[in-house]
Amino acid sequence: METTLNLSLSILLLLLLSPLLQAAHADEHDLVRTSCLHASYPEICLRSLSSCGSSASTPRDLAVAAVRVSIGRVLKASDFLSNLKGIARRERGALSDCVEQMGDSVDELGKTLSTLKLLRRGGDFRWQMSNAETWVSAALSNEETCLDGFKEVGGDVRSDVRRSITNVARVTSNALYLINLIEDNRR
Repeated sequence: METTLNLSLSILLLLLLSPLLQAAHADEHDLVRTSCLHASYPEICLRSLSSCGSSASTPRDLAVAAVRVSIGRVLKASDFLSNLKGIARRERGALSDCVEQMGDSVDELGKTLSTLKLLRRGGDFRWQMSNAETWVSAALSNEETCLDGFKEVGGDVRSDVRRSITNVARVTSNALYLINLIEDNRR
């Protein structure tokens, strides 16, 4: 009888706590959902950051995750571009420049990531935020310049190159948006 009572109480306790546990899990993903809602590319933002919902409890955590996603996409695009075959001779220079620009983007995003991880409130905060925003903007410019380089040589950008670089630019744009949210939430 006592075992049945304990089991019944345990089940009742689980039933009572279940909505609270589900609400806590939903709150984790609400940060991602509400933060990505007004991003430049909300669907990409949600898709690329949904897996970090439980580890991101602040806008800063989410921005760090977004910069990490961006670095990963830049590295993947750079690897893709480095191994590209069958590109016209006149476009090889643009491709080489593009790979170099992707390397610069990784450096700039790495600086951003370091700054966000060490972000301090107080006198340095605005300076650190300005640096982070500048570096992500520079990475985004590199990605746009990469595509422009193909236009300058008179060639048509292959659809797979355009798709790869456009994907990188979109996640980087979302990262910049999420970095700006850190400052908006500070006010």
